[in-house]
Amino acid sequence: MLNGLLIAVIVAMKYGLPALLPRFPFAAGWANFVLDTVDGDLLIPLGLSDPVYQNIDKSADYVTYVFMIVASRSWPMRKALLVFFGIRTVGQALFFLTHKEIVFFFFPNFLEPMFLGYATIRVFAKEGAPSFYRKHIVAIWAIVFLYKFQDEWITHVGNIDRSETIARLWPF
Repeated sequence: MLNGLLIAVIVAMKYGLPALLPRFPFAAGWANFVLDTVDGDLLIPLGLSDPVYQNIDKSADYVTYVFMIVASRSWPMRKALLVFFGIRTVGQALFFLTHKEIVFFFFPNFLEPMFLGYATIRVFAKEGAPSFYRKHIVAIWAIVFLYKFQDEWITHVGNIDRSETIARLWPF
């Protein structure tokens, strides 16, 4: 019963946290990122089957993408974020049709790292965020693309479990 309650709380957080993105893009964005990073390591050991977890995870991710678009409606890269949203939407649809994770490598999630990057810039640069973004646009986009391509490969092509890899490298 406790496991079921914990599963329900974590799943509720996965769907509820994105609703905070328009009001708190930095805090809610990074909290969502952390939750999305560890949720499988929590939910599956608690008894959620992998297929059920995958459906919950991918649908909750899509809820996050929608709220990211809402939150970024006045940001300087909003048109690019809409394109990234469209690319990932195709990937999401193909995943739900085929249940093959490799589609995410071909339809990568550039939306999330670009959103998190700009949300972070807004916190530190405040009113100067748009000019900081324009001044460093090439570096920002390069970081986002390099990070995301390796992340999509590790996660959806190589199927490398980061938690297990870290545990092997640094046993406690």
